[in-house]
Amino acid sequence: METRRIGSLEVSIVGLGCNNFGGRLDAAQTASVVDAALEAEINFLDTADTYGGTKSEEYLGRALEGRRDKVVLATKFGMAIDDARKGANPAYVRRALDDSLRRLRTDHVDLYQLHQPDPETPIQETMGALDELVRSGKVREIGCSNFSVAQLREAQAAAGQGAKFVSVQNEFSLLNRDAERDLLPECERQGIAFLPYFPLAGGMLTGKYRSGKPLPAKARLSQGGSSASRFLNDHNLAIVEALIEFAESRGHSILDLAFSWLASHRAVASVIAGATSPEQVRTNVGAVRWRLTAGDLAQVDSIVSGVAVEL
Repeated sequence: METRRIGSLEVSIVGLGCNNFGGRLDAAQTASVVDAALEAEINFLDTADTYGGTKSEEYLGRALEGRRDKVVLATKFGMAIDDARKGANPAYVRRALDDSLRRLRTDHVDLYQLHQPDPETPIQETMGALDELVRSGKVREIGCSNFSVAQLREAQAAAGQGAKFVSVQNEFSLLNRDAERDLLPECERQGIAFLPYFPLAGGMLTGKYRSGKPLPAKARLSQGGSSASRFLNDHNLAIVEALIEFAESRGHSILDLAFSWLASHRAVASVIAGATSPEQVRTNVGAVRWRLTAGDLAQVDSIVSGVAVEL
C-alpha cells in the first residue's frame, strides 16, 4: 500500500478510524476489524479517548497486544469524557495521556492530537505540556483537530522552539469542501499533514442513499439525528446521483471516487474511515487505487459545484 508522511511517521494512505469500537462493535468484533486492517497493510489506526466512552482505546489496546510495533497509533484528548476529564490545561494533558496509555496498553502514542481548541486554556500552556510529553518519549508527534487556519498559526507560533503540530484533522469530503479554501493551502505552506474525517459524508458517498428510493432500514442516516439533518437532503442526493453516474462510467463505485478524490490532494496523508466489518476494511483499501486524472478532477469539481448535475 502507498504510504505518506505525518512528520516523522510513515502511514498507509488508508487509515482505520476506530470510532465504532466500544459503541457499535464489542471487543471481539473490534479485534476482527483490526485483524483485517493489518492483513490489508493498513498501519495507521486513529482513535480518541472519548470514542465508545473510553472503550475504543481499551478494545484497541487488547486487539493490538503483541503487535503494537506493527502500527502507527494515534489518539486524541480534550473533548469531555465527564465534568472532570476535559480540556487542554497542562495538568489534564498529562493525566489524559497516562490514561490513554493505560487503556491502549502501550508506553507511547505515535500521534497525540488535541481534539478541539480549548478556549479556557492559553495555547502556549498546552503546547508547552505537549512538548514535555514529546521530550519524555511518551509521544512521538503531536497534532490537532477541528482547528481553523488562525488557530493553527497561533499554536505553531506559541510552540516556539518546542514540538509543533505536524497534522490537522478536520472534516473534508466531496460534500464538504470547506478545507480547500484555506486550510489545505496552509497545510502545504507549513508542511503539515491533513487528515480528513467524515470522508464518506456520514455514508452519503457509499451509494446506499439514492434519490427517489427508500432509505436503507439499518443505515446510520436512516435513523435520523444531526448527521442525517446535515447530509441527507435533495441537493446532496442530486450530487450523489451525478457522482455515481460519473464513477460507474469509468468502472468504479462512488466510494472509490470519494477515497481517491481525497487522496489526490497533496496535503492529505491518510484517508481515515471507520469500519464495522472486515469486509468494509477491504473495500476501503481497494477504493483508493483509482488515480484520477486532471480531467477527472475537473469533471468532479463541476459536478459537485452543481454545473453538471442533470437528473
